[in-house]
Amino acid sequence: MDSVNLEYRDIVEKLLQEYIDFLGNDDLAEVKLVLDEKCDRYLLVETGWQNGYRIYGNLIHIEIIDNKLWIEHDGTEDGVAYELMAAGIPEADIVLAFKLPELQKMRSAAIS
Repeated sequence: MDSVNLEYRDIVEKLLQEYIDFLGNDDLAEVKLVLDEKCDRYLLVETGWQNGYRIYGNLIHIEIIDNKLWIEHDGTEDGVAYELMAAGIPEADIVLAFKLPELQKMRSAAIS
């Protein structure tokens, strides 16, 4: 395993755990961290019930591909890319996979 992947894996896991701690759980709904370290896939998923309706949704989905963090889905208000950069990930190593391919390279403009 590449040392960059190990460092990025630790940062992603810590960040997602901080979201779980912030969002919390209740008796009917839970935020879960789904880790596939073998394939370097990391998801934050909400499941449960609210007002008689089923809740199931992917809040954050990040993958490590070729030593870059690919943000496949970002359901946060401010953007998880900013938090990754604040944690030490270089902007050039963050790919906004949920944006059109031509916008993925325009990092600063596309992160919002």
